[in-house]
Amino acid sequence: EFWQPGWVMTPLEARSRMQTEMVAGERWIIDGNYASTMAARLEASDTIIFLDLPPWRCVWRVISRSLRFHGQSRPDMGPGCREQLPDREFLAWLATYRRRQRPQVKRLLERLPAATDLHVLHTPRQVRRFLDQTRLRTAVGKAALKAAWNEAQRSI
Repeated sequence: EFWQPGWVMTPLEARSRMQTEMVAGERWIIDGNYASTMAARLEASDTIIFLDLPPWRCVWRVISRSLRFHGQSRPDMGPGCREQLPDREFLAWLATYRRRQRPQVKRLLERLPAATDLHVLHTPRQVRRFLDQTRLRTAVGKAALKAAWNEAQRSI
């Protein structure tokens, strides 16, 4: 897990090692926007789903999630990471993501091999439509993408 009890971030070397081990597997889903390990994840991916949602929606979901799970560890987090209201630094990161981090992500996505299946989704409706189409294509995709959707909902 990236977060240790008390919201202590796992050191970069350990995070990188965990990611390397995960992407060596045949099937995996990784959620997150950690720039330090993004290039390795993108390089190993055959499919990428980039949720390019507006900042106001992300801020709203973070605040809603914080209120819903306040004082508890969320199901998608390690033990000892009790949910708290977001601090100004995190809210500022969310509010400025499109201007500061998104251009870097888009540059990485532009360099992907042509064989990479890239989906850039901007609205919840697009996400639902994508999931519905994927469910029709494969039962395995249904379970995997539902897990990814649930994880994305908790992370945003």
